[in-house]
Amino acid sequence: MAIPRFSRDAAPEAVVEALKDEGCAVVERVVDHAAVERVLGELRPYLDATPFGSDDFAGHRTRRTGGLIARSPMCRELVMHPLILDVVGNTLADATSFQLHLTQMIAIGPGQEGQQIHRDQWAFDFFPFPPGYDVQCNTIWAMNDFTEENGATRLVPGSNKSEDRLSFAYDQTEPAVMTKGSVLLYTGSLYHGGGANRSDHTRYGLNITYARSWLRQEENQYLAVPQDIARTLPDDLLRVMGYARGAYALGYVDDLRDPLDVLKGPGHGRVALGDLDSAQAALRASNARP
Repeated sequence: MAIPRFSRDAAPEAVVEALKDEGCAVVERVVDHAAVERVLGELRPYLDATPFGSDDFAGHRTRRTGGLIARSPMCRELVMHPLILDVVGNTLADATSFQLHLTQMIAIGPGQEGQQIHRDQWAFDFFPFPPGYDVQCNTIWAMNDFTEENGATRLVPGSNKSEDRLSFAYDQTEPAVMTKGSVLLYTGSLYHGGGANRSDHTRYGLNITYARSWLRQEENQYLAVPQDIARTLPDDLLRVMGYARGAYALGYVDDLRDPLDVLKGPGHGRVALGDLDSAQAALRASNARP
């Protein structure tokens, strides 16, 4: 099955439908080369200092550099890109809110073997989420051209509807070939893996992932982003990072304070425990489903 592809002016609803049907989609040339070069320039010192992975899954010729909110102002813009937030919000529409799950530059170096084909949602202690119930929506931004030779991410389109804990061989996957500045979106239930790099240059992919706010984040944003930096960030970005309740009464601080009131002072947060009426309406809607 082919990977669905869209132009950067595609309707978000079309991308959401592709994620529902195939678990993946590529949107071409979402940002220009100047934005990509800015990201690489901001992260270069950290990339150079990041060691290679310590096991086969992380990749012995792969560097994984995180903490991108603190380290790259341009990455903050990509995290909050309107198209991405629209697609994520509609893919996880039945959740009260979603949050940033991880930020990571993945640099697959020459000689790296293909990664084990897996589901990202296995990070949640291999919990068997119901089929068709998406808990994550992920992105990989191409920081250079993704080719089959240099390790383009491998996908099994449509496997978001498959059983859990399956095994796929490398030759059962499709490479997410795309040009620099494009973005691959895929759900946490899609089977995929990093490609083998048979070229003589490094493949750079910016992995930004979002998940339902009641799940634990893979990357701890509260420690990855020091508070002196966090206090300078826009409130909307901080909420996506997790400085917000994940549902009614979920994530408050001490005497029912909103996390933003604690971080920045009174006036930034929202009402106490949250919106009880909306929580009760969501429960009634859930009970009414067949």
